[in-house]
Amino acid sequence: MREIVLDTETTGFDPFKGDRIVEIGCVELLNHMPTGNTFHVYINPERGMPDEAFGVHGIGPDLLNPPRPAGPGEVTLLDKPVFAKVGRDFRDFIADAKLVIHNASFDMKFLNAELKWMGLPEIPWERAIDTLGMARSKFPGSPATLDALCRRFAIDNSNRVLHGALLDSEILAEVYLELIGGRQPDFGLGNATQSSASGASAESEWRPFARPAPLPPRITKEEAAAHQALLDKMGDGALWKKLGS
Repeated sequence: MREIVLDTETTGFDPFKGDRIVEIGCVELLNHMPTGNTFHVYINPERGMPDEAFGVHGIGPDLLNPPRPAGPGEVTLLDKPVFAKVGRDFRDFIADAKLVIHNASFDMKFLNAELKWMGLPEIPWERAIDTLGMARSKFPGSPATLDALCRRFAIDNSNRVLHGALLDSEILAEVYLELIGGRQPDFGLGNATQSSASGASAESEWRPFARPAPLPPRITKEEAAAHQALLDKMGDGALWKKLGS
Protein backbone atom coordinates (compact mmCIF):
# COMPACT_ATOMS: atom_id res chain seq x y z
CA MET A 1 0.00 0.00 0.00
CA ARG A 2 1.49 3.34 -1.09
CA GLU A 3 0.76 6.54 0.85
CA ILE A 4 2.14 10.05 0.46
CA VAL A 5 2.62 12.25 3.54
CA LEU A 6 2.18 15.79 2.29
CA ASP A 7 2.47 19.40 3.44
CA THR A 8 2.30 22.80 1.74
CA GLU A 9 3.27 26.35 2.62
CA THR A 10 1.25 29.24 1.20
CA THR A 11 0.95 33.01 1.07
CA GLY A 12 -2.26 32.94 3.13
CA PHE A 13 -5.50 31.13 3.84
CA ASP A 14 -7.67 31.30 0.71
CA PRO A 15 -6.67 30.50 -2.89
CA PHE A 16 -9.88 32.11 -4.13
CA LYS A 17 -8.81 35.46 -2.66
CA GLY A 18 -5.44 35.47 -4.38
CA ASP A 19 -3.31 33.27 -2.11
CA ARG A 20 -0.97 30.72 -3.69
CA ILE A 21 1.23 27.74 -2.78
CA VAL A 22 4.93 28.52 -2.28
CA GLU A 23 6.25 25.09 -1.20
CA ILE A 24 5.24 21.43 -1.47
CA GLY A 25 6.91 18.60 0.44
CA CYS A 26 6.03 14.91 0.12
CA VAL A 27 7.33 11.73 1.79
CA GLU A 28 6.50 8.30 0.38
CA LEU A 29 5.38 5.42 2.61
CA LEU A 30 5.07 1.83 1.44
CA ASN A 31 3.12 -0.47 3.75
CA HIS A 32 3.48 2.21 6.46
CA MET A 33 7.28 2.35 6.13
CA PRO A 34 9.25 5.35 4.74
CA THR A 35 10.99 4.49 1.47
CA GLY A 36 13.29 7.51 1.36
CA ASN A 37 11.57 8.71 -1.82
CA THR A 38 10.51 12.36 -1.57
CA PHE A 39 9.18 15.23 -3.67
CA HIS A 40 10.09 18.80 -2.75
CA VAL A 41 9.75 22.07 -4.64
CA TYR A 42 9.63 25.80 -3.96
CA ILE A 43 7.20 27.77 -6.11
CA ASN A 44 7.07 31.38 -7.28
CA PRO A 45 3.52 32.49 -6.35
CA GLU A 46 3.59 35.39 -8.82
CA ARG A 47 2.42 37.76 -6.09
CA GLY A 48 3.71 39.45 -2.94
CA MET A 49 4.29 37.73 0.39
CA PRO A 50 2.25 39.00 3.37
CA ASP A 51 4.29 39.64 6.51
CA GLU A 52 2.10 37.22 8.49
CA ALA A 53 2.82 34.31 6.14
CA PHE A 54 6.51 35.18 5.96
CA GLY A 55 6.68 35.11 9.75
CA VAL A 56 5.41 31.51 9.74
CA HIS A 57 7.67 29.94 7.10
CA GLY A 58 10.39 32.48 6.29
CA ILE A 59 9.95 31.93 2.54
CA GLY A 60 10.09 34.77 0.02
CA PRO A 61 11.79 37.83 1.53
CA ASP A 62 12.23 39.04 -2.06
CA LEU A 63 8.42 39.21 -2.31
CA LEU A 64 7.94 41.37 0.78
CA ASN A 65 7.08 45.05 0.55
CA PRO A 66 9.78 46.28 0.64
CA PRO A 67 11.81 43.22 -0.42
CA ARG A 68 15.05 42.30 1.31
CA PRO A 69 17.82 39.66 0.97
CA ALA A 70 17.21 36.22 2.43
CA GLY A 71 18.56 35.56 5.89
CA PRO A 72 19.50 32.21 7.54
CA GLY A 73 16.80 29.61 6.90
CA GLU A 74 14.90 31.87 4.49
CA VAL A 75 14.27 31.02 0.83
CA THR A 76 13.94 33.44 -2.08
CA LEU A 77 11.27 32.69 -4.68
CA LEU A 78 11.80 34.97 -7.68
CA ASP A 79 14.08 32.39 -9.32
CA LYS A 80 11.78 29.43 -8.55
CA PRO A 81 9.33 27.86 -11.05
CA VAL A 82 5.64 28.76 -11.09
CA PHE A 83 3.12 26.06 -10.21
CA ALA A 84 2.27 25.46 -13.87
CA LYS A 85 5.85 24.23 -14.38
CA VAL A 86 5.82 21.71 -11.52
CA GLY A 87 2.15 20.74 -11.18
CA ARG A 88 2.36 17.81 -13.57
CA ASP A 89 5.48 16.44 -11.84
CA PHE A 90 3.65 16.67 -8.50
CA ARG A 91 0.59 14.91 -9.94
CA ASP A 92 2.81 12.15 -11.37
CA PHE A 93 4.59 11.68 -8.02
CA ILE A 94 1.45 11.24 -5.94
CA ALA A 95 -0.23 9.12 -8.67
CA ASP A 96 -3.22 7.39 -7.07
CA ALA A 97 -1.80 7.09 -3.53
CA LYS A 98 -3.66 8.09 -0.39
CA LEU A 99 -2.52 11.48 0.92
CA VAL A 100 -1.70 11.84 4.62
CA ILE A 101 -2.16 15.52 5.56
CA HIS A 102 -2.45 17.44 8.83
CA ASN A 103 -5.58 19.60 8.42
CA ALA A 104 -6.28 18.10 5.00
CA SER A 105 -9.04 20.53 4.04
CA PHE A 106 -6.55 23.40 3.94
CA ASP A 107 -3.92 21.75 1.71
CA MET A 108 -6.45 19.99 -0.52
CA LYS A 109 -8.23 23.30 -1.14
CA PHE A 110 -5.01 24.90 -2.36
CA LEU A 111 -3.77 21.91 -4.36
CA ASN A 112 -7.05 21.43 -6.18
CA ALA A 113 -7.29 25.14 -6.97
CA GLU A 114 -3.79 25.15 -8.47
CA LEU A 115 -4.43 21.94 -10.43
CA LYS A 116 -7.75 23.27 -11.72
CA TRP A 117 -6.12 26.48 -12.95
CA MET A 118 -3.63 24.29 -14.84
CA GLY A 119 -6.40 22.22 -16.42
CA LEU A 120 -5.28 19.07 -14.59
CA PRO A 121 -7.65 16.67 -12.78
CA GLU A 122 -8.38 17.61 -9.19
CA ILE A 123 -7.58 15.19 -6.36
CA PRO A 124 -10.68 13.47 -4.94
CA TRP A 125 -11.28 14.52 -1.35
CA GLU A 126 -11.77 10.92 -0.24
CA ARG A 127 -8.10 10.21 -0.95
CA ALA A 128 -7.06 12.43 1.96
CA ILE A 129 -6.26 10.98 5.40
CA ASP A 130 -6.57 13.85 7.89
CA THR A 131 -4.21 13.33 10.83
CA LEU A 132 -5.69 16.37 12.59
CA GLY A 133 -9.08 14.64 12.68
CA MET A 134 -7.43 11.37 13.73
CA ALA A 135 -5.65 13.07 16.64
CA ARG A 136 -8.78 14.89 17.81
CA SER A 137 -10.74 11.64 17.73
CA LYS A 138 -8.05 9.67 19.55
CA PHE A 139 -7.23 12.37 22.14
CA PRO A 140 -10.42 14.44 22.56
CA GLY A 141 -9.89 17.75 24.31
CA SER A 142 -6.09 17.63 23.93
CA PRO A 143 -4.00 19.89 21.67
CA ALA A 144 -3.69 18.37 18.20
CA THR A 145 -1.09 20.59 16.56
CA LEU A 146 1.91 18.91 15.00
CA ASP A 147 4.15 20.25 17.77
CA ALA A 148 1.77 18.96 20.46
CA LEU A 149 1.68 15.50 18.87
CA CYS A 150 5.47 15.45 18.68
CA ARG A 151 5.59 16.09 22.42
CA ARG A 152 2.99 13.37 23.06
CA PHE A 153 4.90 10.77 21.03
CA ALA A 154 8.41 11.94 22.02
CA ILE A 155 9.29 12.78 18.41
CA ASP A 156 12.26 15.12 18.00
CA ASN A 157 11.18 18.28 16.18
CA SER A 158 13.97 20.52 17.45
CA ASN A 159 14.90 21.44 13.86
CA ARG A 160 11.43 22.92 13.30
CA VAL A 161 12.23 26.58 13.98
CA LEU A 162 10.09 27.69 11.02
CA HIS A 163 7.44 25.76 9.14
CA GLY A 164 8.86 23.93 6.12
CA ALA A 165 6.87 21.59 3.88
CA LEU A 166 9.42 18.77 3.56
CA LEU A 167 10.54 18.83 7.20
CA ASP A 168 6.91 18.97 8.35
CA SER A 169 6.09 16.01 6.09
CA GLU A 170 8.93 13.98 7.56
CA ILE A 171 7.76 14.79 11.09
CA LEU A 172 4.13 14.12 10.17
CA ALA A 173 5.09 10.70 8.79
CA GLU A 174 6.38 9.75 12.25
CA VAL A 175 3.27 11.18 13.93
CA TYR A 176 0.98 9.31 11.51
CA LEU A 177 2.71 6.00 12.18
CA GLU A 178 2.24 6.55 15.91
CA LEU A 179 -1.43 7.42 15.44
CA ILE A 180 -2.08 4.15 13.63
CA GLY A 181 -0.19 2.10 16.21
CA GLY A 182 3.51 2.36 15.45
CA ARG A 183 5.76 1.55 12.51
CA GLN A 184 4.34 -1.97 12.14
CA PRO A 185 0.65 -1.68 13.11
CA ASP A 186 -0.16 -5.16 11.78
CA PHE A 187 2.99 -6.75 13.30
CA GLY A 188 3.91 -8.16 9.89
CA LEU A 189 1.00 -10.62 9.92
CA GLY A 190 -0.88 -9.13 6.97
CA ASN A 191 -1.46 -10.89 3.65
CA ALA A 192 -0.28 -8.02 1.50
CA THR A 193 2.84 -8.23 -0.62
CA GLN A 194 5.33 -5.40 -0.66
CA SER A 195 7.78 -4.20 -3.26
CA SER A 196 11.49 -4.25 -2.60
CA ALA A 197 13.77 -1.37 -3.50
CA SER A 198 14.65 -3.14 -6.76
CA GLY A 199 10.98 -3.37 -7.70
CA ALA A 200 10.71 -7.12 -7.08
CA SER A 201 7.66 -8.40 -5.23
CA ALA A 202 8.23 -10.26 -1.95
CA GLU A 203 5.68 -12.20 0.08
CA SER A 204 5.33 -10.54 3.48
CA GLU A 205 2.97 -13.12 5.02
CA TRP A 206 4.46 -14.88 8.06
CA ARG A 207 3.60 -18.53 8.67
CA PRO A 208 4.40 -20.65 11.78
CA PHE A 209 6.69 -23.65 11.43
CA ALA A 210 7.18 -26.80 13.47
CA ARG A 211 9.94 -26.88 16.08
CA PRO A 212 12.74 -29.28 15.16
CA ALA A 213 12.65 -30.65 18.74
CA PRO A 214 10.11 -30.31 21.57
CA LEU A 215 10.88 -27.81 24.29
CA PRO A 216 12.26 -29.44 27.47
CA PRO A 217 9.80 -29.68 30.40
CA ARG A 218 9.91 -26.75 32.82
CA ILE A 219 9.04 -28.79 35.96
CA THR A 220 11.40 -31.04 37.88
CA LYS A 221 10.95 -34.80 38.31
CA GLU A 222 10.11 -34.22 41.98
CA GLU A 223 7.34 -31.75 41.01
CA ALA A 224 5.91 -34.20 38.46
CA ALA A 225 5.90 -36.99 41.06
CA ALA A 226 4.17 -34.79 43.64
CA HIS A 227 1.52 -33.85 41.08
CA GLN A 228 0.87 -37.49 40.21
CA ALA A 229 0.59 -38.38 43.92
CA LEU A 230 -2.03 -35.65 44.33
CA LEU A 231 -4.04 -37.05 41.41
CA ASP A 232 -3.89 -40.55 42.90
CA LYS A 233 -5.30 -39.24 46.17
CA MET A 234 -8.19 -37.58 44.31
CA GLY A 235 -9.26 -40.93 42.84
CA ASP A 236 -10.69 -41.80 39.42
CA GLY A 237 -13.18 -38.93 39.56
CA ALA A 238 -10.45 -36.30 39.27
CA LEU A 239 -11.15 -33.96 36.38
CA TRP A 240 -7.53 -34.00 35.19
CA LYS A 241 -7.67 -37.79 34.91
CA LYS A 242 -10.80 -37.58 32.79
CA LEU A 243 -9.22 -34.99 30.49
CA GLY A 244 -6.11 -37.10 30.14
CA SER A 245 -8.02 -40.29 29.30
